[in-house]
Amino acid sequence: MWYRAAADLVLVVHLAYILFVVFGGFAVARWRWLVWLHLPAAAWGFAIEIGDLRCPLTYLENLLRVRAGQTGYTGGFLEHYLLWVIYPIGLTRWFQLFLGTAVVLINIAVYTWIWRHPRGRPAQAQ
Repeated sequence: MWYRAAADLVLVVHLAYILFVVFGGFAVARWRWLVWLHLPAAAWGFAIEIGDLRCPLTYLENLLRVRAGQTGYTGGFLEHYLLWVIYPIGLTRWFQLFLGTAVVLINIAVYTWIWRHPRGRPAQAQ
């Protein structure tokens, strides 16, 4: 029972991490100190996608599910939990590269906006 609850908790943390990687730049616009958490998280998310790596959270969740008497799964988090909803055909290598690039481009756009609109800068006189 505890292993299953822990596996479910890892699943929730995993989803939150993915959302933070993709959309965390928007949180940085509000709370600038988050940049020190978001940039490494985004870099790791990019590396996972581009390097065709498996996230350690996937291993941990599988381990906990097996110990709970459930069947672990093959593939990564996205393939198992999200892919069938969003992309039922399957995740190709090309699409992984596209996702990794999209994460980078979204974050470049957000950080460019943050850099051009720093908080506390006085408005220029017209």
